[in-house]
Amino acid sequence: MNKNKIYQEKAHRFIPAGAHTYSRADDSYPENAPPILERGEGAYVWDLEGNKFLDYGMALRAVTVGYGYKRIANAAIEQINKGNNLTRASKIEIEAAETICSLIPWVEMVKFAKNGSTVTTAAIKLARAYTGRKIIAKCRQHPFFSYDDWFIGDTEMNSGVPFENHSLTKNFNFNDFSSLEKLFRDYPGEIAGVILEPATTDEPADNFLQKIQDICRKNGAVFILDEMITGFRWHIQGASKYYNVTPDLVTYGKGMANGFSVAALGGKREIMNLGGIKHEGERVFLISTTHGAEMCGLGAFVETLKVYQELDVIGNIWNAGKKLISGMNNIAADTGIADSFQFTGLPCSPNFSTKDSAGNACLGLRTLFVQEMLKCGVLMPWVALSYSHQAEEIDFALEAGKKALAIYKKALSEGYGKYLVGRPIKPVFRKKN
Repeated sequence: MNKNKIYQEKAHRFIPAGAHTYSRADDSYPENAPPILERGEGAYVWDLEGNKFLDYGMALRAVTVGYGYKRIANAAIEQINKGNNLTRASKIEIEAAETICSLIPWVEMVKFAKNGSTVTTAAIKLARAYTGRKIIAKCRQHPFFSYDDWFIGDTEMNSGVPFENHSLTKNFNFNDFSSLEKLFRDYPGEIAGVILEPATTDEPADNFLQKIQDICRKNGAVFILDEMITGFRWHIQGASKYYNVTPDLVTYGKGMANGFSVAALGGKREIMNLGGIKHEGERVFLISTTHGAEMCGLGAFVETLKVYQELDVIGNIWNAGKKLISGMNNIAADTGIADSFQFTGLPCSPNFSTKDSAGNACLGLRTLFVQEMLKCGVLMPWVALSYSHQAEEIDFALEAGKKALAIYKKALSEGYGKYLVGRPIKPVFRKKN
């Protein structure tokens, strides 16, 4: 066996699911995907056999400048050499907090952590403490807020979570304001907070976010935006700025530090300070983690923001997305499959949809497209653009797209099973393996 297979077997022997994130596991990729990666540089990754791939996964959207970007890496190394984790709050911890509070007006105080689940759950706790209420309203269509019980217990993959732990989580629908209004009518004076992403592949319509902001204020509920993906991608101040809303609490993560482990909960001082020690009210045990303010990640975060501003990282991401979307859709049209394959979404965060000849979403065809792109050296499980996706990288992906969509067209009429090697990818949230 080659090194890839050897390490793949080790992964499943020693790690449940073979990876520490379900969307990195084998069942989220076609059979010809590199099972193990050894390193990344710019927009490229290499497996253990030295095979090189142009990457559009970018560490689950966490790398927004590029793998191994020297300025950011060196900023992290500088903090490592200063001790990386000290007995009291570190200088860089304060500087990072001041940086984000100075950048984003609605972040008056901040708590750092290592992952998004920690900060979204902390936001839920704060909303309940601040309001004295229990019920949380979350958006049904938004795929992931936390691995904690309040959210994961409300999904298909809820084994191990007692009903009591998520029974206070209620759902509304994106861009359906009446569904949220109904929750406020059904549970008057009981809703502590409303949580959703500002946008995914679908954008808010008809002032949807503004209406949520207003109904939260009218009813004394906390308005929480999860900007794990949209933050530092839609705009340097996030999608809140882009869509002109002011959340009470907001969470950030993936784009903060170019792949270093940094997440943040920020928001209004009067709410955030409930987790502090300079108030007379009841204490809230907020985020208290040994490694939450690890110096290397915060050094990387501060430097990442400097790089964003100096190089117009977000502007470059938007421009690359425009070219990729138009290019792929032109190829699909020229191939005669525009009704079955389409790039959609905002240019800063494109998505591709795969449908069969009857117009139904099809994971088998999605798997086939990813498989055929891999044959051309492009790893595109989804589309996460970075500053390192320059014109050369977009052109390379479009050339691969021509070949992949030629096979896709054949599969539409002959069945994807004739061309797909192995099983289709599977959704993460499912009851059985």
